[in-house]
Amino acid sequence: MGKIFAGHMLGLRLSCCALLPAFLLAGPAMADAQSAGMDKASLSLSVFLTHRDSNTRLDASAGDPGTDVDLENELGLNRSDSVFRVDAFYKFNEAHRIDVSWFDLSRSSSKVIERDIEWNDTLYPIDTAVNSEFDLDIYKVAYTWSFLRKDRNFLGATGGLYIADTGTSLIADSIGAREVTSATAPLPVIGLRGQYFFTQKWSVRASGEFFMYESGDWDGDLVDLYLGVDYEFSERIAVGVGFNSVTFDLGVSKENFTGQLDWGYSGSLVFLRGRF
Repeated sequence: MGKIFAGHMLGLRLSCCALLPAFLLAGPAMADAQSAGMDKASLSLSVFLTHRDSNTRLDASAGDPGTDVDLENELGLNRSDSVFRVDAFYKFNEAHRIDVSWFDLSRSSSKVIERDIEWNDTLYPIDTAVNSEFDLDIYKVAYTWSFLRKDRNFLGATGGLYIADTGTSLIADSIGAREVTSATAPLPVIGLRGQYFFTQKWSVRASGEFFMYESGDWDGDLVDLYLGVDYEFSERIAVGVGFNSVTFDLGVSKENFTGQLDWGYSGSLVFLRGRF
């Protein structure tokens, strides 16, 4: 996980370094677009084509460690699928804005397991048919202060919350086993966000946010990287494509959820965006 984290941090630095010179070199050609950039808000509706890698361990209430489970390979959850995603922002003025996002990465499956799995206080023996559900709603909210601005281009510092609302359910009727748990992780993140218009209609957007934290309930790290290209085919409507990659490795110690979440998802977005 450390190598993955280091690689994402390098990607964050490179993406931010790429935005900065582009921002500073933005020329007079963008001046004509300045008035069009005074939109106060934006709403983006996307299809998010995701690929997932999820390892989870749920420990017993007495503190005994459970089994590290590859959710895709061992429980049969879909590794790839498409989900609906909503992103929006609101500008208080040219220097200050709030960004929000929501999407649902929940999955379910049924599979005969191929080894013993210790999950919470229950042993699921090999060759048991297990029905599993893993709910995951992602909510993101971030404040951005644009410390560099030129016409419609900006580079800003962000701070906010990455909220993972999770729920798990493992049911094996043949042995009368049912384990249901849930946890909500409000993870504080910081990072950079920017946008550069290389013509009046085409622009590139990028952001990088990360989290490293340790407390009584949570410890671990998170990296969230985004890169996208927008095309504005009218004054108020744009289309585009993007790529979002997220990894998080969290130790959880809650009353109803104690264990380890080593999850990652990445994928492409195709979106329609309106400006107001």
